[in-house]
Amino acid sequence: MMKINEKFKLAVMVLVTLALITGCAYTTKDLNEQSVLALNWVQTSAEFHAISYQNYNLAKMNLDRFLASYSGSKPVAVITDMDETITDNSAYQSFLVGQDFGYSSKTWGPWIAAAQAKAIPGAVEFFNYAKQKGVETFYISNTKMDFLEGAKKKLTALGFPYVDDKHMLFQTKSSDKQERRDIVAKDYEIALLLGDNLNDFLSVFAKKPIAERSAEADKIKAEWGNKFIVFPNPLYGDWEGAIYKGNWGAGPAEKDKMRKDALERWDYKP
Repeated sequence: MMKINEKFKLAVMVLVTLALITGCAYTTKDLNEQSVLALNWVQTSAEFHAISYQNYNLAKMNLDRFLASYSGSKPVAVITDMDETITDNSAYQSFLVGQDFGYSSKTWGPWIAAAQAKAIPGAVEFFNYAKQKGVETFYISNTKMDFLEGAKKKLTALGFPYVDDKHMLFQTKSSDKQERRDIVAKDYEIALLLGDNLNDFLSVFAKKPIAERSAEADKIKAEWGNKFIVFPNPLYGDWEGAIYKGNWGAGPAEKDKMRKDALERWDYKP
């Protein structure tokens, strides 16, 4: 008769084999676990608050400097992204932890409608300061038009200015924001652009591999902290897509491997 420990070993081998055959060894639920520490940082660290205030203090100083020297005839505007630049959606990302699915419009829509996103520290104060200075704000977001009304409700409740159809340029066809930036630039002088994704500033970063994105950022190093102000987002973005070489449809195990392959490791053998 087979001993108990032998039966146990056999059962484990069978389960492992089945997992490998069916491709279920690593799931989206497992992949979502990798976000926990980044979520902790966004939601609990004083450093996140400090960096946010720092960015908006910088935006205020740069806007004042721009207005002091501006002599053009066009009205002045600021362009900003929404998610993770002026609003904190980390609670949605936290909702995905423990779930065996990732982001989708099926869950993002109800999240927008719930209007539970918080304002990034310093955001409401800055954009209302800009309004007092006669500067208009345009919200250029790749949120789909289906969610426009929910976004209006959210921004209005938080106290942001210029929450209307003219100033909220959401995604219709293309995720490339350049056409919408050009619409604003036609009638306004753009003083500042704010975002958490480099595509919020220029289209040259779109769908580029890791090294090329960094090289493009290096080419315009004088713009960062001046006209372009970047907010930290360790949770998602095109930086992640660059790790996947644009293959967002890769399976959980493949994404896990690509994430880990992209790490620079200390070559140390104790």
